[in-house]
Amino acid sequence: MKKLNRRTLLSPKVLPTVIVLVAVIILSFVPNFYENDVYGYYDRCKAEVLSVDNEALTQAGLIVYGLQSCEVKLLDGDFKGEVYQATNLLEGKMESDKLFEPGDKALVLIGGTSDGTVITEGGKPIVSMIDHYRFNYELIMVIGFALLLIIMARGIGARAILSFAFTILCIWKIMIPLYLSGYNAIAVGFLITAATSSAIIALVYGFNRRFVAAIAGNLLGTGITAVLAIIFVQLMNIHGAVIPYAESLLYAGYTNVNLTEIFIASIFVASSGALTDVAVDITSAINEVVTVHPKIGRKRAIHSGLNVGRAVLGTMATTLLLAYSGGYIGLLMVFVAQGTPVECILNYRFVSAEILHTMVGSFGLITVVPFTAFTAGMLLHNHPEPVDDADTEFSEEDMYNPEPEQ
Repeated sequence: MKKLNRRTLLSPKVLPTVIVLVAVIILSFVPNFYENDVYGYYDRCKAEVLSVDNEALTQAGLIVYGLQSCEVKLLDGDFKGEVYQATNLLEGKMESDKLFEPGDKALVLIGGTSDGTVITEGGKPIVSMIDHYRFNYELIMVIGFALLLIIMARGIGARAILSFAFTILCIWKIMIPLYLSGYNAIAVGFLITAATSSAIIALVYGFNRRFVAAIAGNLLGTGITAVLAIIFVQLMNIHGAVIPYAESLLYAGYTNVNLTEIFIASIFVASSGALTDVAVDITSAINEVVTVHPKIGRKRAIHSGLNVGRAVLGTMATTLLLAYSGGYIGLLMVFVAQGTPVECILNYRFVSAEILHTMVGSFGLITVVPFTAFTAGMLLHNHPEPVDDADTEFSEEDMYNPEPEQ
């Protein structure tokens, strides 16, 4: 085992891991000042539903609305073991309403005030039902995913998990709070995208020529996506209210946010992962080409990268389409069921917004190919980065044995 000395820590391969790990630790302890705006005055705990009373519920067709009363036993917190009556308000919205049955596990809120005093009614705390308790299953999925990734990819998988955590924390602790504070969403989104993409690529390559080539192509493609998003949002007269729950955000008092800027930023932020993937694919391909054939010309190396990019684009553009449209399959079914003319469908604002989302993201995906092929060809020609990944059992000679040039 190699000693973890100062020279090892500063190596191009280890240094990015150390930097991202430190950033993850710091961001984990950064407070989110918006977390206590609404729920800060409440205690949250897990509860078991003992019985339910549906007498105050009314059903109109498929819609159920009214007040469901639940007898719950608190399973943790200051009131662990206590049994209380909890209320579950149904508003007639199937996508957000929930019905409980005896034996269900639920997340509940115990009402409080700003000074920490628990609000009581008849000497008992006021308890509200939030939703079914799902955290345990989510935790199982996350742990299973992490273990499988580490088993299959070993050190690379561990770094992938690290980049995953870094990206989530950047979004949750930096990007969203800055959006809520009224900062320019396009600038914030681009900076966060640049930071997360740099971290992902650095964890794959380390700080070397491959990193510079991939991040340059990625950011150029992201910049093109951002510019096109700004232009077409204005041309197509689409505003940010098409974002789900946009009205709820405004009604919550955040009238200072620019929803249109947030919508524009969401376009290139959503496509940044695919752009990073393509940039890394092309950079790796060119590096392999110039490693195996060191006498290859710069123009030929760039052409090889373009060939790889064409193959990747054959599937990646469709991947974006499926990713964006998958969440709107219900809406598409409604249009088909009603026999809505295609020209009407395409002119609805929310449909146009999704088309814009898909097309502009695909434009960025296409442009990242020549950008990355050019930068990688220029930087790696005659200067290939050695494939020195300690996470693989096979040596470079075992993986491929190039034929001698004639």
